[in-house]
Formats: sequence, C-alpha cells, structure tokens
Amino acid sequence: MKRALLLVALLALAAPGLLAHEVRPAYLELRQISAEDYEVLWKVPGRGEELRLGIYARLAENCSTMGEVRTSVANSAFTDRWSVKCAGGLTGGAIYIEGLSSTVIDVLVRLERMDGATQVARLTPSAPSVIVEAAPRRLEVARTYLTLGVEHILTGVDHLLFVSGLLLLVSDFRRLVLTVSAFTLSHSVTLSLAALGYVHVPPAPVEAVIALSILFVACEIVRGRANPPSLAQRKPWLVAFSFGLLHGLGFAGGLSEAGLPAGHIPLALALFSAGVELGHFSFVAAVLGVAALGRRWLAQRPAWTWRLAPYAIGSVAAFWTVERVAGFWR
Repeated sequence: MKRALLLVALLALAAPGLLAHEVRPAYLELRQISAEDYEVLWKVPGRGEELRLGIYARLAENCSTMGEVRTSVANSAFTDRWSVKCAGGLTGGAIYIEGLSSTVIDVLVRLERMDGATQVARLTPSAPSVIVEAAPRRLEVARTYLTLGVEHILTGVDHLLFVSGLLLLVSDFRRLVLTVSAFTLSHSVTLSLAALGYVHVPPAPVEAVIALSILFVACEIVRGRANPPSLAQRKPWLVAFSFGLLHGLGFAGGLSEAGLPAGHIPLALALFSAGVELGHFSFVAAVLGVAALGRRWLAQRPAWTWRLAPYAIGSVAAFWTVERVAGFWR
C-alpha cells in the first residue's frame, strides 16, 4: 500500500494552487437594527494588503447606503462596514454578488433579524444570488455548513498531506484505524473550543507548526524501521492526536472566516465538524482505493520509488515551514 500512495502525493504536488487554504470564502453579514435599517459587514479575501478580489455585494433595489463605507485590512482580507435602509425591509428581495461568476470561491451570506432568527445561504459562481426568506430554514443552515466543512478539508492541502503521511507511516490496518481516529478526535476538540471562543491562538504560528508537523511525519517515514523504534513508530496514534490538536485550530480558522449564525450555533458547529470528517474520511477511502488499484503496477517498479512520496511531502512541508515562519516579520 505504501508504494501506491506515492501517486496521491505526486497528484497533490501537481494540483493547482499548491499553497494551503488558498481558496477562502467571502462573507456577507446583514444585521437588522430596525424595521428597515441594517448594518452590513462585507469580508473579501485578498492577496496581501494591496490586491483585493473583484467581487461586490449588491442588495435589493429598495436599499440605499447610509453614510460612508468603512474599510479595514487584516490577515490578508478586506472588511467593509456600512449601513443601509431598505424600504419595506429585505424580505422577498434579492442579494447578488457581482463578479462572483468569474471566480472560484464561494460567499457565505448571513442575515440576522431583530428577533434573533437567522438565514444563512452559500452562494457559488454558478448561483451568485439568493432571495431573502420570511422565515429561515434550519435545513438551509445544515446544508450550508456541512458543505463548507467538506470544502474546507478538501481544499486544505496541508491537512491532506498530513493524513497522507499518517497512511504512509502506519502499515497495520488496526493501528491505522486507531491513528486516524485519534487525529479525528483531537482536531474535533480544538475546532469546537476555538470556534466557541474558549481558545484563541494567532493563526500564523498555528499554520507554521502545522507545516512542521507534516515535515516531522515525512522524516519518520523516511527513517523507516529505526532501532530502537521512535515514538512515532511505536505510538503513531499519540503523534496523530498531539498534532491533531493544532490542525483543529487550523480548521477553526476556516470556520471563523465564515462565522457562526446566532440562534443556530450548535447546529452550524456540529454540521461544519461533520463536513470536515466526511471530507477527511472520503480522502482516506480514496487513498486506500488508489493503493488497491495500483498495487500490482507499482510492484514492478524499483524498490526506491516508494520514497518519492515522503520526500515530496517533506519538501513541500519544509517550504511551507520556512515561508510561514518568514511571514512573522512581514
């Protein structure tokens, strides 16, 4: 199985957008403060502090901007805040994201009413608008956050490379199940704590240590059967659990960009976590499927070819580590 897994690592290297978490969702929040007045928050991903993604939030025709638009830049994202007055309210009107169809990102829209009811919608390049409903549906919240969780793990190349490293490190199926389960449990704990505000760690150090965790696992794979065996070889589940706590903080960063809807926090958090796990185990199943299909073909390759995967994973992780540490001083 180890040899076949090199295909997955090489595909990850060849995939477009090699940098992790390059595809971040934009976020539009409208908070009702009176029958016709709303506070608007519009968060758009950027590249640095100068280049902003060209997408724009357009509200219904009965809405007019009140006062000036206040803009701030933080963590490579542009945030606009302004107030609008919508004659007769927003119910039945459309919210449209101009320019979204020319991008590859999604936009999470959240409307919070005075009574605490919340409507959440996920807009995509193929469906860039939504109609404001009279009453929000819990099913819509569930579908939105479940999908967001799946997309976050499947676009998080660093998390997937770490999981690939675990699959390469552990050959015994029972130990593999224990190791992957430990990783799942630990990152679920820190994801929940961070998303609920009980734990706060700056994202830059977290991302740097996540890259270092991938490099560590790649080195352990290359070492092979050491004598005496290392901790990672004796107790891979313990290593997976420890680093999983950090990866959970990384998952929480994606959720914090989207926000948790008031009135639906437990549901949104549970469904986002479930989406992450669904994407996680789908990736594991795909890797094992590739391993089974490619076993016979790779059996004819030279023995050294299995090392290509850990060296490729380690090289990318080393680059990320240096890049992210250097980013501390930018």
